Amino acid sequence: MRNRRFWLKIIFVAILICIIIYTFRGSWKSILQQIAETAPLILALIAGATIVYHLIEAWITYSLARLYCPSFRYRNAVYNAFYCSFYRLSTLGSGAGVAAIVYLGRHGLSYAEATGLYALQYIIHKISIAIFSGVFFLVNWGIMAAHYRNYAVYLILAYLLTAGICLICILLVIYPRFHRLILALAQKLNRSHKHDGAIKKLEDNMGILEVSSSKILKNGRILVICVLKNMAKLCAWYSIPFLILFQTGEISFLSSLSITSLSVMTAGVIPTPAGIGSTELIMTGLFSVMTGKEKAAAVTLLYRIATFILPFVIGAVCILVNRIVKWRLGFGYTKAGSGAENEIKKTGNL
Repeated sequence: MRNRRFWLKIIFVAILICIIIYTFRGSWKSILQQIAETAPLILALIAGATIVYHLIEAWITYSLARLYCPSFRYRNAVYNAFYCSFYRLSTLGSGAGVAAIVYLGRHGLSYAEATGLYALQYIIHKISIAIFSGVFFLVNWGIMAAHYRNYAVYLILAYLLTAGICLICILLVIYPRFHRLILALAQKLNRSHKHDGAIKKLEDNMGILEVSSSKILKNGRILVICVLKNMAKLCAWYSIPFLILFQTGEISFLSSLSITSLSVMTAGVIPTPAGIGSTELIMTGLFSVMTGKEKAAAVTLLYRIATFILPFVIGAVCILVNRIVKWRLGFGYTKAGSGAENEIKKTGNL
């Protein structure tokens, strides 16, 4: 079943890539030329931006993980950030959560604690994206209204869908009655009892999420700080188009933050594996209004390489170095009986 889902994702992504290739079929020479002409210093700054993003992501994980395990180290959180980025690409999005939970479980957290931490971190991330986009759309209102007035209906719909997704995520964490409502609906749809196992797993995971997240939710100060850290983290990635086009002066730093955040938020409501395809099409469409189609496509491709391919490569190097070091030292991972990896294998959850 898992192999079937994986190949369906591969086919779906392949179709999206074919659509993108067809859309820019007459412009690829100019697009690649734009990328080739990007100065090495700019490429270094882009790489630096994605590294800063992951360092702040690690800072967030570190601050939350220490609530459960005071001995958790920041270097573990940095490794975890790139480790998840490796699995995000290699599994087309589906394996990043499991990778995070397993890794956290190897470093002092239980399965329940790691699940709650990752779920809350993901929810805070999604909420921060929505807040960031809304704030910078208003701050840069003059430019956004002038160039994207014709997209008003679609943008409002994207904001409403994002708000709905965030609300559902929040209810999943803080409102037990919402859990019961979901389970009741699932039971009604499962009259043939074919999905009893899946519903039982859902029920178990909801219970784990409710219990494990309570420690973090009691600390409102940490939640606010995590949102602010996420806003800073997003600035690193959303500034990449500005860095690429800095020498041309075609967009300001503020416009880069506004347009990129709007692109990512809008693409986030389209259910594609790891956002592949949807992000490229939407970002190219929005930036083409400001820069033209060919430059917008070049910006989008460099953005995708910086935020998707580069972290994957760094993650692969981290994993390889870690394996070599452990092999030379003559020991493997420590697997405590209460660790996340053992519990995932035992229960089959996630």
